Amino acid sequence: MKTKFINGVSSSPSMSLGLLVTEGALHVQPESEEGCKEAVTRPDQPGAETKRKAYLWCKEFLHGAWRSVSEEDFQITIIRGGLSNKLFLCTLPDRLDRGGDVPRSVLLRLYGAILQMSCNKGDTQQSNKESLQGAEAMVLESVMFAILAERELGPKLYGIFPQGRLEQYVPSRKLETCELGDPNISAEVAQKMAAFHAMRMPFNKEPKWLFGTMEKYLNQVMRMAFTRESHLRLFNRLVSYNLPHEMDVLKSLLESTNSPVMFCHNDCQEGNILLLNTSQAQKLMLIDFEYSSYNYRGFDIGNHFCEWMYDYNCDTFPFFKVNAENYPSKAQQLHFIESYLRESDGGFADLCEEGREKQMEELYVEVNRFALASHFFWGLWAFIQSRISTIEFGYMEYALARFDAFFQQKKIWGV
Repeated sequence: MKTKFINGVSSSPSMSLGLLVTEGALHVQPESEEGCKEAVTRPDQPGAETKRKAYLWCKEFLHGAWRSVSEEDFQITIIRGGLSNKLFLCTLPDRLDRGGDVPRSVLLRLYGAILQMSCNKGDTQQSNKESLQGAEAMVLESVMFAILAERELGPKLYGIFPQGRLEQYVPSRKLETCELGDPNISAEVAQKMAAFHAMRMPFNKEPKWLFGTMEKYLNQVMRMAFTRESHLRLFNRLVSYNLPHEMDVLKSLLESTNSPVMFCHNDCQEGNILLLNTSQAQKLMLIDFEYSSYNYRGFDIGNHFCEWMYDYNCDTFPFFKVNAENYPSKAQQLHFIESYLRESDGGFADLCEEGREKQMEELYVEVNRFALASHFFWGLWAFIQSRISTIEFGYMEYALARFDAFFQQKKIWGV
């Protein structure tokens, strides 16, 4: 599944559930050599050190047969798709009796560069502040994950430690990008999102997450430096967009757009939607709640629509494909919106046809305005990831693709 770890807006108890990129110090990775793109491949198996640590985490946090399994019998494979976190499937051999309710397989999630950078302890006052911010964000996200698990709205939590956590492995597969347009799937995603929005969570209800995070990202991006010629060329193209001005215009537009504040997923794309192996009518489950926070409804739906354009199931550089023509048509959007409103608004079905159409049209405008924020947000995020992430992905190329879509969306909507 595609996962992204995000930074929050403050170190106060009201901070959002995201993870912090520190204001003054990006811990950058060395830029790769020019011309090596075609040679980039992803390993099929984790390294020996990762396997050793995974074995010890499972042995220490799980029960039953996990306590006695030998390191030689311990099985671990890489799960592809994580853009910020590294994901692994840990499994007991079939010949071992796991005992009772002990899971045979669990998901190991290792947090990515942003969280590790925030949680690393240091000697300076700034480093201590960073550590506290990262730790607080991790605690909040873990609390949320546990609450959703208890409400049977997400996978179970088996163990948590500074580097990551152990989760329930749910028999399923992630959706493919092309399936988002299936009318039945789209309607159920809308229903799931409406149910998510209806939850009451013990977190700050102020919608500080979106622009607080983008402002922090933008400050980081404008101070970045590149030496590799191809990266420098792409970065100079980004700078030419006058992003501070664009964000001011975007903020003014969205502040004039009526959008209620809900508890939002904020990353509802195909890799975060599981198709369960079940015969029940409801077949989908939302996962990966790293970004979840109180936010504007329009962003959550608009972001989902944007993700129809991006396919991350690619084995060659830049490890994603984009097709702007896959952005949902108005008819497809209204189909989603109607399903969403029927689930979220008890009085919607009682409205006359004209009343329903008016409400749907208003939400249609709302989400397409907030779709601009989705492109802007993930574009900034990707530029930062291009300097700090160790995951093989074309973050720089993805950033430019999101900003290209941002300006195209502006042109279509005349803003």
